[in-house]
Amino acid sequence: MTGTSGYPAKRRRDLMTHGHEYTMDPRLTSTTFDLHGYRVVENFGVVRGITVRSRNLFGTIGAAFQILRGGNIGLLTELCETARLEAFRILLHHAEETGANAVLGIRYDATEVMSGVTEVICYGTAVLVEPES
Repeated sequence: MTGTSGYPAKRRRDLMTHGHEYTMDPRLTSTTFDLHGYRVVENFGVVRGITVRSRNLFGTIGAAFQILRGGNIGLLTELCETARLEAFRILLHHAEETGANAVLGIRYDATEVMSGVTEVICYGTAVLVEPES
């Protein structure tokens, strides 16, 4: 099964955990400010994950050919997805360091730092949740 990112679900899971050992369940993350079936018992504040990425020469040339062909630019899509997943993993790690077991209100932002170099930030509110009785 392929998600909106174009990555098969197993590949996305592998990218989300590769290189980082954490115990937080990524299913306890949300763009909303609550989790159905859980209640917030403690708020640890804002946490973030930041990564700065650039395209390599071959990726830039390959993307230029894809631009000429039109449609989805797979090389750049993959770069963006990798940067977002890396920022998400760092966010989870930072949240765990605070003692949280969930992150709510997750958002992403990106800024071009210089030509061809982009900062991606993933941020949210680290919280401790427990199942509702």
